[in-house]
Amino acid sequence: MAVSLVEGVLESLRIGVGFLWTAAWAIIMGLTITSLVQVYVSKERMARVLGESDFSSLATATAFGAASSGCSFGAVAIGKGLFAKGAHAVNVLAFMFASTNLIVELGLMILLLLGWEFLVAELLGGLVLIAVMAVIVRLTLPEPLFDEVRAELEREDRESGGMTDPTCGMEGSDEHTIVTDGGETLRFCSAGCLETYRQQTASSGAWSDELRSWGGWYKIANQYRKEWSMIWTDVIAGFLVSGFVIVFVPQSVWNALFLGGDGLLVTAENAVMGVAIAVVSFVGSMGNVPFAVALWGGGISFAGVIAFVYADLITVPVLNVYRKYYGWAVMLYILGVFFVTMAFTGFLMELLFDALGIVPNLAGGETATEQRYFELNYTFSLNLIAFAVSGFLLFVYRRGLGAPGQYRDPVCGMRTDDDGPSAAHDGETYYFCSTTCKRAFEDAPADFAAHPPRVSDDGSSHDHH
Repeated sequence: MAVSLVEGVLESLRIGVGFLWTAAWAIIMGLTITSLVQVYVSKERMARVLGESDFSSLATATAFGAASSGCSFGAVAIGKGLFAKGAHAVNVLAFMFASTNLIVELGLMILLLLGWEFLVAELLGGLVLIAVMAVIVRLTLPEPLFDEVRAELEREDRESGGMTDPTCGMEGSDEHTIVTDGGETLRFCSAGCLETYRQQTASSGAWSDELRSWGGWYKIANQYRKEWSMIWTDVIAGFLVSGFVIVFVPQSVWNALFLGGDGLLVTAENAVMGVAIAVVSFVGSMGNVPFAVALWGGGISFAGVIAFVYADLITVPVLNVYRKYYGWAVMLYILGVFFVTMAFTGFLMELLFDALGIVPNLAGGETATEQRYFELNYTFSLNLIAFAVSGFLLFVYRRGLGAPGQYRDPVCGMRTDDDGPSAAHDGETYYFCSTTCKRAFEDAPADFAAHPPRVSDDGSSHDHH
């Protein structure tokens, strides 16, 4: 018995770590792309655009979400910020859904672990879900309740003196603060985001200039580190839990929870049960994709698995965040709207794929236990490249935070010392992190000479807000 238990645990770990190895490059590359977009797309402008409840704003919210952070908690936090700044409830919900279901890294993971049919259902179903959700919210939104909650959020924001980190939208802390020239106290969630803010306020370069400098890549590296800090526990938990579920949960459990056979009732029950299991599984974000592989291997229908993958925004820990942000009434409203739309869309996707004859054949592929994960193949090569990218970004982040010297590169905002490249203009000497930034400065010095080159002792006297 002890031997078989040990063998079961080892096999669970082999499958869980094998799934993680298969998807590692996709997650890393996806988060790198996400970080690039997060750094160079203005959230303030988005909040203004999302204030209306028309189709154009809904489409913009969806696109912004798809290009945004992939963490359920990050999406909820940014959604709260957008809502407090005046974005319409339907656009906030669409943004949250898109940023956890229509993102690059999740799409790549679904393709690798579940197959192209699931990827198409995820992307197409994602758009259908946002449309269905928008209709339900239009018909049922308790406007006075949401207006009341928004007013309360605005009041809290004023009283807390702006606790939101202006760099990333997460909650700031008293440990990382600066006072701007206007006397406003800004709070940041980490030293990395504080340094990014200082760089942004001290730089005058376009994003194309910045991407050729250390400073521009530092901002991306900080965002990349932040993305990982938000999702790594979900990702690792999801992969490990899936291995244990595949090995230790007997088929009889799946048979008891999910109706077998054909017919609309079976499809509907599987879709509803898929969402219900997601709510209580505690695995959110991208961690629910390997868990979905376990469900698929247990014989659950296409509708059930797709509905489960959609439902990472209503797991118990995320519901608790809604409760803290908005109160019980709004939390229950979001749960109801999301539950219905996720189950209904999973049901619709199976009907559509069945009509088109492209529901994947469960018996056709290798099971998770039969698969070999660690071989010299394209996954190995892509993982090496991805780990190199990750290492580079970590190096840039460390280099940026530990940047020596009392000078600011006027092009990208990177801190630098006086032994790097330099140039004189109007009797002032400017120092640069790279020859690229120096060249950009020399091409148009008047564009970059607005900030004094020296960093003050407290780092804040030249921070313009």
